[in-house]
Amino acid sequence: MRDRVLPASPNWYCSRCSDTNGRGTLGFGARNTIYLIDVASPSCRVVGELVGHRERVSGFSFSQHAGQSQLCVSCSDDGTIKFWDADDKVLLKEHSPHQNTMTAVQWSPVDKNLVVSGDEKGIVVCHWYHTGDTLSFFPEPRTIFCLSCSPHAWNLVAVGYKDGMIVLMDISKKGEVLHRLRGHDDEIHALSWSPSANEESLYVARPDDVTATNGELHGEEKREETGGFLASGSKDQTIRIWSTARGKGVMTLKLPFLKRRGSVDPTVKERLWLSVHWPKGRPTQLLSSCFSGELVLWDLTKTGKQKWTLLGSSSEGQNHTRIVFNMSSVCLQDGRELLFSTSMDREVKCWDLSSLDCLWTLPTLGGFVYALTFSPVATGCLALGTGDNMIRVWSTMSLQNVYETRTFWQGIKSKVTALAWHPKKEGSLAFGTDDGKVGIYDAFANKSPHVSSSYHRKTVYSLAWGPPVPPMSFGGSDRPSHTLYSCAGEGNILQHDPWNLSGDASEVDKLIKDTNGIKHKLSAHTDISWKPDNRVVAIGNEDGSIDVYEAPSLKQLCSIQQHHKIINCLRWHGDHGPQPQHHFLLASGSTNAVIYVHDLRSVIEKPPASAVVITEPYRSLSGHTAKVTGLAWSPHHEARLVTVCYDGTAQVWDVQQETGVCNYRDHRGRLLCVDWSPVDPDVVWTGADDFTVQEWRVSQQEFTAPPKGKKIVDLRDKQKPKSKAKKKKSGASGPGGGGSVPSPGPSVNGDSTGKGGRGAESSLPARQEPSDEDDEEEKRSSLPLPVSLPASADAARKSSTTSKTKERPDVVTSLKKRRLRSMLPLSTSMDHRPRDLQLQDCLTLAALSHTHTPSGGCVPGQGEYIHLGLFTDRQALYRMLQEEEEGHAEAAHYDSIPYLRLWSGDLQGALQLATERGELSDHLLSLAPMAGYQVWSRTVEAYVKQLCLQEQHLKAASHLLSINRVYPAIDLLQCNKLYREAIALAKARLQPDDPVLKELFLSWAAILEKDGHLSSAAKCYLAAGAGFDAAKVLSRKSDALSLETAAGVARLSGEAGLAASLCLRLAKDLAADDDWLAAQRALNTQDALLVHRLYFSVTELLTLTLSDCRVLPWSCTSAHPWSQSCEPPGAARGLRHRIMEVWAKEFSVSEELTDKETLRRLLQELKAVENPQPSPNLPLKQVVWCVSLCVSQAVVSLLLCDCVEEVTSLWQAVSGTGEHFCLCSALCALLFPDGAASLRCFPEDQEEAGAASVSLQALICYHRLYETWWKAVGTHRNQPSADSAYGNNQASTHSNSTSNQPSADSAYGNNQASTHSNSTSHQPLADSASANNQASTHSNSTSHQPLADSASANNQASTHSNSTSHQPLADSASANNQASTHSNSTSHQPLADSASANNQASTHSNSTSHQPSADSASANNQALTDSNSTSHQPLAYSTSANNQASTDSNSTSHQPLAYSTSANNQASTDSNSTSHQPLADSTSANNQALTDSNSTSHQPLADSASANNQASTCENGINQSEVSTPNVDRSERVSPDAPLSESDVCVSAKNAEGRDWMEACPVLLSESHAAYQATQRAVTDIQDRLSVMVARHSAAPLGTQPPPAIVDVSSTEPPSDGTRIPTDQESLLSLSSKMTEYKRELEQLPSTVKTFPRPDVMECCLVLLHLSGGTSMVPPALQEKAKELLGRYATTPSLHTASHRFLT
Repeated sequence: MRDRVLPASPNWYCSRCSDTNGRGTLGFGARNTIYLIDVASPSCRVVGELVGHRERVSGFSFSQHAGQSQLCVSCSDDGTIKFWDADDKVLLKEHSPHQNTMTAVQWSPVDKNLVVSGDEKGIVVCHWYHTGDTLSFFPEPRTIFCLSCSPHAWNLVAVGYKDGMIVLMDISKKGEVLHRLRGHDDEIHALSWSPSANEESLYVARPDDVTATNGELHGEEKREETGGFLASGSKDQTIRIWSTARGKGVMTLKLPFLKRRGSVDPTVKERLWLSVHWPKGRPTQLLSSCFSGELVLWDLTKTGKQKWTLLGSSSEGQNHTRIVFNMSSVCLQDGRELLFSTSMDREVKCWDLSSLDCLWTLPTLGGFVYALTFSPVATGCLALGTGDNMIRVWSTMSLQNVYETRTFWQGIKSKVTALAWHPKKEGSLAFGTDDGKVGIYDAFANKSPHVSSSYHRKTVYSLAWGPPVPPMSFGGSDRPSHTLYSCAGEGNILQHDPWNLSGDASEVDKLIKDTNGIKHKLSAHTDISWKPDNRVVAIGNEDGSIDVYEAPSLKQLCSIQQHHKIINCLRWHGDHGPQPQHHFLLASGSTNAVIYVHDLRSVIEKPPASAVVITEPYRSLSGHTAKVTGLAWSPHHEARLVTVCYDGTAQVWDVQQETGVCNYRDHRGRLLCVDWSPVDPDVVWTGADDFTVQEWRVSQQEFTAPPKGKKIVDLRDKQKPKSKAKKKKSGASGPGGGGSVPSPGPSVNGDSTGKGGRGAESSLPARQEPSDEDDEEEKRSSLPLPVSLPASADAARKSSTTSKTKERPDVVTSLKKRRLRSMLPLSTSMDHRPRDLQLQDCLTLAALSHTHTPSGGCVPGQGEYIHLGLFTDRQALYRMLQEEEEGHAEAAHYDSIPYLRLWSGDLQGALQLATERGELSDHLLSLAPMAGYQVWSRTVEAYVKQLCLQEQHLKAASHLLSINRVYPAIDLLQCNKLYREAIALAKARLQPDDPVLKELFLSWAAILEKDGHLSSAAKCYLAAGAGFDAAKVLSRKSDALSLETAAGVARLSGEAGLAASLCLRLAKDLAADDDWLAAQRALNTQDALLVHRLYFSVTELLTLTLSDCRVLPWSCTSAHPWSQSCEPPGAARGLRHRIMEVWAKEFSVSEELTDKETLRRLLQELKAVENPQPSPNLPLKQVVWCVSLCVSQAVVSLLLCDCVEEVTSLWQAVSGTGEHFCLCSALCALLFPDGAASLRCFPEDQEEAGAASVSLQALICYHRLYETWWKAVGTHRNQPSADSAYGNNQASTHSNSTSNQPSADSAYGNNQASTHSNSTSHQPLADSASANNQASTHSNSTSHQPLADSASANNQASTHSNSTSHQPLADSASANNQASTHSNSTSHQPLADSASANNQASTHSNSTSHQPSADSASANNQALTDSNSTSHQPLAYSTSANNQASTDSNSTSHQPLAYSTSANNQASTDSNSTSHQPLADSTSANNQALTDSNSTSHQPLADSASANNQASTCENGINQSEVSTPNVDRSERVSPDAPLSESDVCVSAKNAEGRDWMEACPVLLSESHAAYQATQRAVTDIQDRLSVMVARHSAAPLGTQPPPAIVDVSSTEPPSDGTRIPTDQESLLSLSSKMTEYKRELEQLPSTVKTFPRPDVMECCLVLLHLSGGTSMVPPALQEKAKELLGRYATTPSLHTASHRFLT
C-alpha cells in the first residue's frame, strides 16, 4: 500500500522505549504508536505500526525467546499494558494493572511468559503472558525510572528510582528486597545486566584490587559469589558497575567531556540523559551515551585514564547531535552485530559494533507535517516543513541512502507552516513560520537563512514565487525575475524582494485597490497561486470567493463565487500535455469538503473590460467528508488531481470524468499536505498530523473513493479518554521522610514532601514528549484499578491512614456565628493580663495625665504600653496604630491595614497599600475622592486593572466612566469581545459620526461573520455604512431568500454592480430549478440585466418547446404564458420569429422599438456572457443553455440585419448540441422549418460566412436524409430491421425504448438477437455478407445474454462483469470475430470464436442506433471502428477540423462533438489507459477488438472514417415521433434485398421537407471535405499502427528481443475461401514518412474546411446509394457522384466492404 515512510520521532525521556528482536526488527514508541523497522537489510524500511494506545507509549520490549520473537509488549500513559504480534500487527492481550502512570516495562529474557512493569508511584507488577495472571509488589515508595530483568535468573529484577537508589528484588519471594544499591545521587536513567553470570571476569582481567575514580575496582575481600554485574547510568554523570551477588559497587566511570562543536556544558545536568547498554557476548565492554549525543564504548579491563573509545570517529558527522535516550543491539544471522540508538535530534542510527561506524540514519519527525514540496530544478529534492521548528530536505532519488536528508533549524524558532522552491534558482527555498516570519534558505549551502524584515502578525499559510508587480516591477534590469509572495492569517499578502529582504515588503491589496478602483475593504486573503506561465494569479479569500488578476497590473479578470466558506488551497494545472484547454484549469479546496475546478480559458485569453462573476464550476469533485487542506495536479497526466483532507484520506481524481481513481487511507490522522512525484507518475507523497510523511503508489490502492459516513478523525477523537480531575496529595510523611504508604483503591500516592518522593501531580523533567501542537498535548490519567500489596505494606498503610484521618467537625458547631477579628488585637490582648498589672496601668495613666512625666521609661502606645495609646494624646494613638499595623502584617492580615491608615488620616497611604496588595474594594474606592481627584483617578485605574484580572469587565468599564474615561471603557469592552455593550456605550456617549463607532461595528461584523452569524454581521456592516460588505455576507448562503435579500441590500446601498451580480446568481439558481417566473422576477429588478432577461426567455421558450416534443424530459415548476407553444414545432415561421414576437411584446425589443446602437450593445453583452465551453461530458441542461445563448445572438443579429453574424451564431447553436442527436434534429426543425432554403448564399469576399452557411445546409440535409431513410424503411417493411436476401431469424426485444435498425445486408443466414433496455438505439452499421450472430447487449439491463441461434452454427455470449479486464478477441481460421467493448460494463470479455460463422457483439449504452446497411460479398463480420473518435456516437461531423479524440483512461467518456471549430481531428491511443488493445489481424479472418477504456459508449459504426453514426441518447428512452417506428412481430421475416419503391421514398422525402429537398443534397458530397476526412483516417490509422509497435515493444520481457518493428498494413479483406494472401510490412521509418506527408496535406487544405466541417461524406454516400436501390428517388448524377467519391476515398477495409455492392 505504501513505499517509504518518515515516521514520528521516538518518545523522549523514557528508559526503554525501543527494542530489537533476533530477526532484525526494531520497534520504538513514537507518541501513541509503535513503529516497526526492518533493519536486517542494508537500508532500513518501515514495515508497519502497532496502533491501539490512546496516549504516549512509555515503554516497549520484544520477547527474546525462540519461537516467539514476534511477540512484544508496550506500556502507555493511558494506563494499559498491551501484548502484540509484530508479524500480524494485531493486539493479542490488554491489561490495566496500574493505577498510576507507568514508566518502564520489560519482557524477561529468561522466562518466556514473564513481563515486569513499574509505575511512578513505586509499584512493580509481574504479568504472566500465558495465564494472564498479575502480581503486584511495593518495594519502595519512590518514583520508578527504569527496571531491568536479569538474563541469568528469572526471579531477579533491578529497579532504578528517581532519587538515585537501585533496588534488587526477588519476585519469587513476594518481592523481597535483596540489596539496596546506594551510590548515585540523582535519577537512574538506565540499567543493563552483564551478559555473563560470572563476576570473576573483571577480577581475572584486573589483578589490581584498588579503589580509584575513573573506572577502578573497589577493594573486596572475597570473590566467591556469582550473580552477574549490573551497570547503571545516572543523571549525576557517572556510570556504576555493581556486583549483584554482594550488593556493592565495584567500578565508577565518569563521563568524559568531548570538546566538539555544539557540545553541552557538563555542569548543566538538566540536559543530560545517560543511557547504558551491555552488548551480548561482550562481558568486558559497555556502551553508554555522553553529554551531546556521542556514543562511547568502555573497555572495563583497561587501566589508565582513557578507558573509552568514541563511536563514529572515523569520519565527521556520524554521531548524534543531542542526547541519546535508548540503545539496543542484535546479532544477525549473517554475523553482523548492530547497535541502534534513538536521540533527541530525532534520528535513529544503526551502528556496526565491529567497525564502530554508523551504517545508516533514519530521520524522524517531531511535529505536524504542514508543508511538503518538490524542487522544480533539483530533481527529487523534497522539502518538508514540520511543527518541530525544522526544515528537512530529502534527496528521494539517492541510491546510496534512501533516507538522505539535510536538516535546517537556524533562524527558525517556530513551526514551519509553508514552503516554496524558487522556480529557476537551484536550492533557493522560501519558508514561512507560525510566528509570521518569512525567509529564504539556500538548501545546498551551509549558511544561515535570509529573513525578511517584514513580519506577519499571524501564521504564514501560503508562499508563492511569481513575477514582480508594482512597485517592485519598476527598475528595469536590476530587478529580480521572481519575487516572493506570502499570505498569512491576518489576511494580508506581502511581496518580498528576494534581493533585498531587509527592505520593506509591499502590500498587494493597495495595488489591487488602485488598479481596480475599489473603495471598500477587501476580504481577508487565505491563499495565493500563480499560474505556471505567470500571466495571472488566483487569490483565495476568507469569504469563499476566488479573485483572478492579470499580471503585472493586477487588473481583476473575474471573481469565482462558488465556495461559501474559507478557501484553504488553490492550484493551477501545469503546462504539460498536448491539450491546451487543460492549462487553464484552476482547482480550489475549501472547508465545505467539495473541490471545484474552473476553466478560465475564455477569461484569460480574452480579458473582459470589467471583472465577471463566475458561479458555475467546470467540474465538481465530491466525496470528502471534512475540509480540504491540500491539492496537487499530476505533472505526468492531464486533468488528474490529488487532494488531502481532514477525513484522514488522500483522493486521486479524474477531473474530466469527476470520478475517483484511488483513495489512500494509511495515515493515522488528518492530512495536511500533498505533492506528486516529479519522476514517477504512479507515486504520491503526503504529510499529516500523525507526524509522518508517506510515499505511496496510486496503482496499489484498494479503494477508489473516500469513506462514507462519519469522519475518520471524529471516530478517532472519540477513542481518546477524557482527562480526569487531579488528585490531592495525602497527608503527612512516613517515618524517615519516605512518605506515606499508598492506600488501596484509586489513590496510591507517593511522598509529597520528602526528598525521594514524588507527589501525585509531579512530573519527570521532560517525560512528556515536547510536542509543539497544542491540540496534541498528551494528558495523563490514572485508572481506578485495585493494586495487590504485600502484607507488610498493607499493615503500614492501615497505620498511616489511621494517623492521617481527621475528625469531621460537628454540624451544629460549624453553624455557630463566627466572631469577628478585632482591628486592634494587640491592645485588646493587654486587657486580658492579670488584675494587678491592669491596676498598675491606672497609676501609670494617672501620672501621665497629671504630671506629664512618664515613669520608668514608659512610652504610651508602644511596646508594653501600647494599650495606653488609646487613653493619652494623639501621638500616642498614632504609635499604637503603627504597632497594630505591624502586628497585622506579621499575622498576614493585610486587609485590616488600610483601615488603620484610614483611621489615622493617611487615606492616600491606605489606598496605596490596598493597590499594591490588589485588595481594593468598592468601599475604599468610595473614600478615594476625599484624597483629591488625582488620587481618586489613580485608584480607579488601579481598581479597573484589578477587576480585569478578576474578569469583571463590565464593572471595570463602569468605573472608568466614573472618571469620564469613555474611550478606554469602550476599548476595554471591545478587547474582551463585549461588542454589544461597547456599541451601546459608544452610541450613548459619543457623537454619531465618531470613527470609533464604525470601527466597533466592523470589528463585531468580522467576528460574527467568522462564527457564521451572517444576518447579524450584515446588520453591523449596514450600521457602519458598508452596504457592499453586508450584501456579500448575506450572499454567502446560497439559498434563494438570502440571495434575494442580499441583492435588495446592495440595490438600496447604491452598489448597482453587486446587486446585478446577485440578481443574476439568484436567477440562475431559480432557472436551474425550472422556476422561470421567479427567475424573470429576479432579473426584472435590475435594468442592467436586460440582456439576461432576453437570454433567459429564449432558454425558457426552447426548454418548453423541446419538452413538448419529448426531446427533453424536464417538467417546469412555473412558466410564462408566452412560453407555451401554440403551434407545432417546425410550423409557420419557426422558433426565431416566435422569439422576436415575445421580445417585442414582453421586453419591447424589436427592430422598430429599439435603436441599432442598443441592439449592438445587447449583442456585445450576449457575447460576454459566461458559459461553459461545449464538451463531450457537458450535461444536457448546460447544452441547452449554450444553444439558447447562440440562438439569442442570432436573433439580435437578425434584428440588426447582420446576416454574417446571424448565420455564424446559428451554426454555433446547432454545433453546440454535440453528441445529442435528437436535440440537434429537433433544433434544426425549429430553427429552419423551411429547410436549407431559408439560408442565403454569401459572396466570395465573405468566405467564412459562406462556409458556415454551407456547413449549416449540410447539417440540415443530413438530418433530413436520415429522417427520409428511416420513414421509408418503416413504411416499406413495417419494421426497423435489416434487409436480408435469405432467411434471417431476428429477434428484437424492446423495453421502454424504440429500436430503429435498418441493419446490415447479409448474403447468408443471420441470427441476430438485439436486447435493448431503457434506450433508443440508432446504429448506422456496416453491411455484412457473412453469417452473423450479433448480440447487442445494453449496459442498463441486469442480465446481458444474447439469444442462442439454433439455425446457424454460431453461438455468442457477451458477458459483462465488474472487473477491469480487457481481453482481445481470439482469432479464428474460418470466421471473423469482433467485440466492441464499452466502459459501461466493467469486465470486457471477448466473444468465443466459432469455426463456421462470425460472431459479433456490440454493446450499446443508452443510445439511439440507426444502422444503414451495406452489402458484403465475403464472410466477414466486422464491427467498424471510427478512428476519429474514442466514444463512438453517430455524430454528424466526426471528421471535422481540429477534433482530437484520445482513448484516455483518465476520462469516463470520450465523445467527440458532431462538428468542431478546431483543427486536426486526431485519434491517439493514450498509454495511461487501463487497456487499449489494437485490432488483431488474421490471414484467414479479420478479428477486430475495439477496446475503449473508461469510455461510456462504444458502438460499432458503418465506416471507420466517421464517428459512429449514432444518434445520441434520448433521455429516459423518450420515443420521438421523427424516428420512431411501430413495433412489429419478431417472427416476421423480411428480405433485406427487397428494393424500396420510388413512391415510398419520394413520399417520405416530400413529407420531410414539403418539397424535393434532394436538390440540396449535393452539398453533402463535397470532394474537398471527403479528401480531408480520408487524410485524417490515414493519419489515425498510422497512429494506431505506431501504438501497436509501442505495445509490442512494451510487452517484450526485460532482457529479451522485442518483436520486429513492422506492422501488417494489408488493406483488403481476406478471401472468403480462407486462403492466405501476402501482406505488406511497413517499418517505423516508412510510417513516420507517411505521417509527415499526410500532415503536410492537411496543412494545405483551406481553413474553412477545418473550421466549418460537414457530415461524413462516405456515410452520406452510402445512405444515398442505399436509398436509390431500385428506384429513381436519387438523381443519377447524385448517384454517380456518390459512387465516384466512394471509389476514390473509401480506402479503409470497412468502407471498402460497405461500398462493394454499389461499386461492382
